[in-house]
Amino acid sequence: MLDIKKIRKDPEFFKQKLATRGIKAEEIDEVLELDQKRRELLQKTEALKAQRNEASKKIGEAKRNGESADEAIKETRNLGDQIKELDEQVEANDEVFNDKMSRLPNIPHDGVPASLTEDGAVELRKVGQIRDFGFEPKHHWDVGENLGILDFDRARKVSGARFVYYLGLGAQLERAVYNFMLDEHMKDGYTEVLPPYIVNAASMYGTGQFPKFKKGVYQVNGEDMTLIPTAEVPLTNYYRGDVIPAEELPVYVTALTPCFRSEAGAAGRDTRGLIRMHQFNKVEMVKYTKPEDSWDELEKMTANAENILKKLGLPYHVITLTTSDMSFTASETHDLELWMPAQNKYREVSSCSNCLDFQARRMHTQYRDENGKLQYVHTLNGSGLAVGRTVAAILENYQNEDGSVTIPDVLVPYMHGVTKITKENAVPFKK
Repeated sequence: MLDIKKIRKDPEFFKQKLATRGIKAEEIDEVLELDQKRRELLQKTEALKAQRNEASKKIGEAKRNGESADEAIKETRNLGDQIKELDEQVEANDEVFNDKMSRLPNIPHDGVPASLTEDGAVELRKVGQIRDFGFEPKHHWDVGENLGILDFDRARKVSGARFVYYLGLGAQLERAVYNFMLDEHMKDGYTEVLPPYIVNAASMYGTGQFPKFKKGVYQVNGEDMTLIPTAEVPLTNYYRGDVIPAEELPVYVTALTPCFRSEAGAAGRDTRGLIRMHQFNKVEMVKYTKPEDSWDELEKMTANAENILKKLGLPYHVITLTTSDMSFTASETHDLELWMPAQNKYREVSSCSNCLDFQARRMHTQYRDENGKLQYVHTLNGSGLAVGRTVAAILENYQNEDGSVTIPDVLVPYMHGVTKITKENAVPFKK
């Protein structure tokens, strides 16, 4: 959440910055009007409370002097009724104010390309050699289905569209990929966490998914519980309401979790394959840092995600997203996009974002600076990586003309020595 004190001080700055994220100037004006109304109501309340205190003193004095206190008691009751009415107005005003504030996205960092669409993203670097196949590369779903390691049809029968069964060496490949990712992140100083997969609304609010993005998640009927859309939610909320000892910062954590997304509004997009699923595995990285360190930590986090791709030998590029394309909570986002040869284009596999103190304000997560003053931490998050999309890229980039798939060298130990997936070894029970 943004700092209302800063908005009051320089509303034009916020109007200009948030205009690049699709926020109208009127929305800022509405927030400021509600803020002004709240302060006026509180001033009236305080004035009435002061009058009530004076009236209460008169009651005491009258009783000590043996005089009638009826008028003072009547005045006190009348003032109490007025205060109660004002308190109700403050509460109603706060409800609207908090809702509007919670829907304002983070301020984009200077240098983030300004655009109301995804067009205009800036390529920072391109890494890896795009393979010359010598034959027409197949889409990963065709590779996987031909080998028998991906079964979308039976998943559709059991669950519906955008689900999949991984079978045999396909399941082992998925497991190999995420175990490799976790091991690499731990080498980079992250602590592995196994978090809850269902969280409450306060947690979804803390990381910015609620109230704006409720349509994109699965909620438990009749309960204040939501299946996590990303491990960012339970990892970042771990310190919600806490003061982190300054000497512990920065904190690095990582987790493998399933992620659940309704993909509302994604009709017709990536209807085949592993790119856009209702359920998928993802390894997440989260950091809590001091404000002065967060930009350096964003570059480190991006490098941590890149490390995985480099060791897997997958070609990719890194881009800085536009102001409107990055996540609601982000101030700047670097996307890593893998080369998918059958599609002849790059596809996103990781978003590494610096959220500054935006989430920390919603979660009330702080630390004490060198002067003992409470400050909000900065939070960062990044996919390290989306596992299914990484598997899809392996199937496409490492496919062979005979339909087999070569295992990247770094994964062979995780595959118990298997170096190639073929029709003969892919799914033992289908022999």
